[in-house]
Order: sequence, then C-alpha cells, then structure tokens
Amino acid sequence: MTRVHVIGAGMAGLSAATTLAARGRRVVLYEAAKWAGGRCRSYHDAALGCRIDNGNHLLLSGNRSTMAYLRRIGAEETLTGPSHPLFPFIDLISGDAWTLRLNRGRLPWWVLRRGWRVPGTDALDYLALRRLERAAVTDTVAGMLGGLGTLYDRLLEPLAIAALNTKPETASAAPMAAVVRESLARGGAATIPRMPKIGLSESLVDPALAFLRASGAELRFGARIAGLTMTDARVTGLVGPNVDEIVGSDERVILATPPWVAAELLPGLTVPDAHEAIINLHFRAGIDPGPAGFYGLIGGAAEWVFEKPEVVSVTISAANDRLEQETDRLAAEVWSDLRRGFGLPRAMPPWRVVKEKRATFAATPEQLARRPGSSTRLVNLRLAGDYTATGLPSTIEGAIRSGESAAQHI
Repeated sequence: MTRVHVIGAGMAGLSAATTLAARGRRVVLYEAAKWAGGRCRSYHDAALGCRIDNGNHLLLSGNRSTMAYLRRIGAEETLTGPSHPLFPFIDLISGDAWTLRLNRGRLPWWVLRRGWRVPGTDALDYLALRRLERAAVTDTVAGMLGGLGTLYDRLLEPLAIAALNTKPETASAAPMAAVVRESLARGGAATIPRMPKIGLSESLVDPALAFLRASGAELRFGARIAGLTMTDARVTGLVGPNVDEIVGSDERVILATPPWVAAELLPGLTVPDAHEAIINLHFRAGIDPGPAGFYGLIGGAAEWVFEKPEVVSVTISAANDRLEQETDRLAAEVWSDLRRGFGLPRAMPPWRVVKEKRATFAATPEQLARRPGSSTRLVNLRLAGDYTATGLPSTIEGAIRSGESAAQHI
C-alpha cells in the first residue's frame, strides 16, 4: 500500500488520518509540536494545579462529521450533556434566568410554549429565522436579523458570536445560515448539547492517536515541515529542520496546517488572512452545573460559562478588542460577572487567562471569498482545515469535515 503523508495533527489532520487508516491506508502523520490537537486539547496548568482545556467547545448532536469521527475512534461514549435540547441563559443586567427548550421533531412547536422560548418574545418572532434561507455571502448577520429586538439581543446575537467568532455587524450571514440549517432547522434532535466528560484531549485527541497507532500509522511529533519540493506539478519531498522525506510517485499528501502555514508552503495560495481572537478564562472554583452543564450570559464580559472538573471556564468570543486588556483586570471583570450570575464569593480564586490571538478566521464576506477548496495545483496534494471552503464557519465540525473530505478524495 502506498503512503499518505498528513501534515498537521490538529482536528483536520486527525480526521484525515483516521479516515484513511480506517480504510486500510498507510498514514504518516507529521506535527511540529510535541502534542496533537492544535487549538483543541487539554493540558496541566501549573498555576491552577489541575488539568484544563485550552478552549471551550460546545458540540451539537447534529454535528454529523464530528459524531462519525468519535464513533470511528471509539470515543462516542466520552461525551456528556443534557438528554434534551436545552440552553440555559442568565441576564446579568435584569437578573432574569431562563432556559431555551426545543422539541425533538422538525416541526418547532416549542415556540408556542411561553416557558420554552426566550422571555419577551412571541411565537411569530421566530419566523424571522427564515430570512436566513436567502442569506447571501455579502449579507451581514446584523443586517438580516438585527431588527428583531429581544429575540436578537437575548438569543440570536450571542449564538452568532459563538458560532462565527465575529461581530454580527461585520459577520456574513451565510455561514450562520449553514449552522441553523444543520441544527435548529433539523429540529431539537440535532441540537442537543454535547461536551467532553473529562477534557478535549480525552475525547477528541487521545483516542484518535490510540486508533492510529493500533492501525499501524507512523506518528512523528516535533517534525516541522518547512518546505515542499515539487516536480511536474507533484509534491516529491517534505523538508524541515529534522525532516527529509521523499514522497513517492504514487503517494499522496494532505496539508492540514493553519492557513498562514499553508500559504508559506504553497506560494500563491489564497487563504483568509484576517483573524479573530478567543479569550478563555479558567477559575479554580465551582458552580451549580444546572441541567446542561453550561450557561449563556447576557450583558457582561463573560459570554459562555462551563462547569468542568475542578474549574469554571468562561469564553469571550470575537475578542480582538480585548487582547490588549491586562489579564488581571479582565479576570476581575469576568469574576464580577460570575459573582452576579451565580452568587460566588467576592474573593477571586486562582485563575488563568488564555488568549488565542488567531483562533479563527474572521467570518466576513471578504474573508469568506479567500477560502480555498480542497484541491490544489499539485495533483497529489489536498488541503484540509477549518479555513477551507466547507460552507461552515471555523468550528470543530468544519475542521473534521474538511479532513474527512480530503481523505475521501484520496
């Protein structure tokens, strides 16, 4: 069997590698770091004295590629979450608390129940979501949905920011429409929240590495690919500080690196070049997990709060405007939000702020136009990554789907 060289062991690379290995292909996986998972991993934090995720990721039962990936690597049972499609929210300004509840079927009769929908909204308000069916790339989320008052302020805006990691005033409505099409439009059965029981690595990374090893794949960590040799529109070699690999004439390559690395390795490749940050804060504290294990917060710096083993984790999306804020002041501001929302003590516990400056590409019309497809001008090279033209925003589902697609083409 000929080899397939997969460059990058983030979620796209792991998806491609496991898809190929499951079909009996010989896989060589290269990763510049000493660990896999990329922006989706767990590690021990010395300051907190416990293991944390480098970010917070909420999966949905309708993420078909992610669920297929978990089944492939034998990790489906490592997820947890509520048994029903529900999303708790707390308004930090008014003090209101409510839970958005969906019925499992496609017919959304849940909007008819006052206690299931967003307080202050009417059932007919939700018909406005059908506007997304005609969303063009040039339409913005705020432009299409921003006039919906309470429904927008208390649900659609926070969901858009979480899904697109871009402010709704500049974010394209097209990827938002794709998210709705694959979740809410398919009914509550496709919208049940799912999260790792222990951590991201334990669910998404470690089982994949174990699967690859058991399949005979060769895993090379600390192996940075700094250049590709090319002859007659083919990749013929991989080179780096400690890599000098010949790519045979019948072998294939999948480039599953971040977009800026892909652009360096493939001169002339157009990729998204504007990015949005995500800031995650971890506090050595605990809150009532409630029925879902997480909460959406309205009206504060904190946006999404997750109760995890040993820590409370908070996510701030589309956070470019907060990157320069001093970490101690940011932690104090977020702890104030948590105190108001959950009645926590005034004294702030040990904390950690993790700033991911290039967490995702900016989901603007201009950046969406720069997303490349999977194929390249090199006949034996495919691209994978959440930045490629998956139709979805930059999410775990998009990354896994891109790797799966690249592998299937091979």
